[in-house]
Amino acid sequence: MVRIRLKRTGTRNASCFRIVVMDERSSRDGKAIEELGFYDPRRKDEKIALDRFNYWKGVGAMVSETVAAIAARADKGVSLKDKVKPVKPSKKAQAAAAAAEKAKAEAAAAAEGEGEAQA
Repeated sequence: MVRIRLKRTGTRNASCFRIVVMDERSSRDGKAIEELGFYDPRRKDEKIALDRFNYWKGVGAMVSETVAAIAARADKGVSLKDKVKPVKPSKKAQAAAAAAEKAKAEAAAAAEGEGEAQA
């Protein structure tokens, strides 16, 4: 069975990957049938030959999850650099926001209680 997957290249702590077509039984860094592109997670750079990818997929090659995501982004024309992660506030900021919301709710309840007492 043929599989489209990543082949690790680069040095220690500076990994880079090639998108390759390999026999399922071969080792991760073994001999590839064909190289389709590359993926560099450190520089957020990726490139894949979609025509060859679609050919191998049509022939029956299985695709790994990561390569499928890369191909989907390339098909849409979206770069990995364009992908923006949502900014999550720190725990301290979340606690401060919760405390402010609680104080605001208590102030509103107190103001409502004063309004009923005057009436």
